[in-house]
This record gives sequence, C-alpha cells and structure tokens, in this order.
Amino acid sequence: MSKLALLTAIIFANVSLHSSLAFARYYDDVIDSGYIKVGFYRDFPPYSYLEDGQPKGVDVEIGQRIAKAFNLEFRPHWITPDENLEDDLRNNVWKGHYLDKNEQNPLALKNIADVMMRVPYDREYSYMRDSTGYVINDMVVMFGPYQRESWQVAYDHTQIDNVSTLAVFQYHPIGVEIDSLPAFYLTSAFGGRMRDNTHHFANARAAYAAMSAGKVDAIMAMRAEVDWLLASAPNANFSLASNGYPTMGKQKWDIGMAIKHTYRQLGYAIADVVEGMVLSGEMETIYKRYGLRYELPEFYQTQQN
Repeated sequence: MSKLALLTAIIFANVSLHSSLAFARYYDDVIDSGYIKVGFYRDFPPYSYLEDGQPKGVDVEIGQRIAKAFNLEFRPHWITPDENLEDDLRNNVWKGHYLDKNEQNPLALKNIADVMMRVPYDREYSYMRDSTGYVINDMVVMFGPYQRESWQVAYDHTQIDNVSTLAVFQYHPIGVEIDSLPAFYLTSAFGGRMRDNTHHFANARAAYAAMSAGKVDAIMAMRAEVDWLLASAPNANFSLASNGYPTMGKQKWDIGMAIKHTYRQLGYAIADVVEGMVLSGEMETIYKRYGLRYELPEFYQTQQN
C-alpha cells in the first residue's frame, strides 16, 4: 500500500472510530452491552423524579418496561432542560453537550441516551424548518406516541364559584410555572387584563403550594401535573375546571420518544414494546397508579375510528 493510501486509510479509520464512539448506539450495540440508557427530564413529577434516591414516575416505569422487554439493565439518563427542545435533543440524543468532555480519552462515548422520553409526537414539529429552509430536527426521529397531554386549571371553589372562562382571572390570582406557555398566555390574552393576577412560580408544585396557602385561587399546568398534585396532596376545596383556552393554539398534543436518526432499528423495536403497552391497557394502568387520567394518543384514536 502506498504511503498516501495508508495515510488516507488511517484518517478514515480514525474519523469512523470517532463518529461511532461520539454518538448513540446501534440496536446490536445496545443488546450486546446488556443495558439501555433511557433519557428523562430531571425533577419532573409525575413523569420522572427521584424518591428516596430511586427513580420514580410514569416515564421511568415505561423506561423500565422497555429495558425488561429486551432483558437489559435499565440505566436512567437524567436531563436538565436547556433553552428549548432542540437543545435538549442535541445534547442528549444525537451529539452530546459541548462541555461533556473526557480529557483522558477524547474518543470516549458521549454521555447521551439511547432513547429519550417525553418528546412531542407531531409531524409539523418534526419537519419544522428554520429561516433558511433547513430542517431543524433532521438528526432525530420522533416516534412511539404513548400519551395525549393537555392543559388543566385547578381552582379553590371556596374562592371562585366556577371557571367557565379564563376571563375570571381578571379578578382572581392564578399561579403558573415561570416561562411556561400558560404564563405567556395569561399575561397576554384578553388584552393583558389578566397580567397583574398571574403569579409566577418555579414549577407547578410551588404554584400548588401557594394555592394551598391561600396565596392564589387557582393554578394552570399540564393535566398530568395537576392530577398528580391533587392525588398526592388532596384538598376538598380544590376542583378541576372544564374551560377552554381561546386563541391559545394547540391545546392537546401527543407525547412520544426520540432517537438519533441513524438508529431506526432500535426505534422500531422500542415502538413495538410501547405500542403493546398502549393497546393492552398496561400504559393506562401505570398512569392510574399515579392518580392520573390517561388519554389515548391521537394516533390510536384515529385508528379506532
């Protein structure tokens, strides 16, 4: 072999080695390794959280069920949210965080998940393009819808007779998670007339604690969060509202999973497990254990119709 050909082969081998080590793992690699890393958002009950040092939550139980289906060790990969979902997918599914370096072994595996839970299953979002026409999420595949999520208001019926419309919060204080969609909506809808009565908290739990203490008369968060709070800290004075959210845009959405786009075989195998859980009722059973209402993803509702 000539020196040029040898040099080319060495460079190609090094690039290939670096690429294979830097990113997520193929299906055979996952099976051969004996474990699977499942990505969950940190401190996000009722979906994923630690209780007495042990992983708990709906998404965690689904991840454990996936691992069991392949006779693999379950390894949680905890995700701290970045500025947006695109950052979370890049840092935890297909590339890894730029600060995640191994100085002793630059070619070591990045700290990323084999599959990530709680990702929107939405075709429009999956193929969303930036201002140049580039597909933003082209490095990931979003698949396997397992739950339909929505927004929910809970209120103290000793302070508010009913919540037939959000306009009532022109006169009553409501708690929301800071920088959430409900926070933006309640401070801008109806000409901003609810802005002064919208109180911002670190998360839904803090908002619920404020309602329990009489500091706000209602909260707005994701349905599962509200269900879990009412189930884990029940209060006879608290009720669920049945109002809609005019001009809010998409008010229900399917939740699924994400993998790196080159690892579709792993995605197909995981999707089969999750679909079996949905169709058998096992998924709903998990949700009920946490006091949550379960709604089939639109994907399955369409099939049934």
